[in-house]
Amino acid sequence: MSRIEVGPPPLPQLDAPWEARWARAEGPDLDLVHDWMNRDHVAAFWHQDWPRERWREELAAQSAGDHSRPVFLLYEGSPLAYLEVYRASRDRLAACYPVQPHDLGVHVAIGDRLATGRGLGRALLGAVARGLLRADPACDRVVAEPDVANPASVRAFLAAGFVDHGEITLPDKTAALLIHPRRPEPPADPDRAEEATAAPPVA
Repeated sequence: MSRIEVGPPPLPQLDAPWEARWARAEGPDLDLVHDWMNRDHVAAFWHQDWPRERWREELAAQSAGDHSRPVFLLYEGSPLAYLEVYRASRDRLAACYPVQPHDLGVHVAIGDRLATGRGLGRALLGAVARGLLRADPACDRVVAEPDVANPASVRAFLAAGFVDHGEITLPDKTAALLIHPRRPEPPADPDRAEEATAAPPVA
C-alpha cells in the first residue's frame, strides 16, 4: 500500500468535556511534555525521560511527518494526557498483526499521577478511540500495545472497549495487542476481558 494513499494521523474529534489539540515543539507545550515524561510513573513505561532539547526535536519531527502526531488531550479545558496518534501501517507494529492501511494506533501518558485511578483513564481511552474513528471514516480499527507489565493500563483499555488479541513481542517490551473496532466483536481472551470488567478502572 502506497504511503501516498493514506494521509497522516488525524486529530481526534471529541465531545465535551474532552478536547484534543496538536502539541507544539516549543514554549509551554514543550515544557509540559518534558515535565510529564520525566515523572516516574510515566518514565517507568515510556522510557523517554529525555532532556528538553531532545523532546523539542522529537515533537518537531513527528509534527512534520506522516507516521505519528503529538497531541494534548484536555479534560474540562485543562491538559490531562499526552497522546501519540500513529498510522499502524507505518509503525513497527505492522509486522505483528494483519494491519489495514487506515488503522490508527495510540500511545497515552496521563501526566498527573493524581488523575489516575479515578475512572478517567477508561473514559479517556474510550473517547479517544471513538474520536479517531469519527475523524477518519476509512479507519475501522484503533490499536494499542500497552506493556503487559502495566496491568492497570491493559485493564483500562479493555474496559474502554478495546478487544484483547493476545501478546506480541516488541524490541523493548512484551505488549498486549488491543484493538477497538468500529463495530463490536467478541474478545479473543474472555478471561482477561472479564477481569477488566471486574477490576476498578485505572490508567
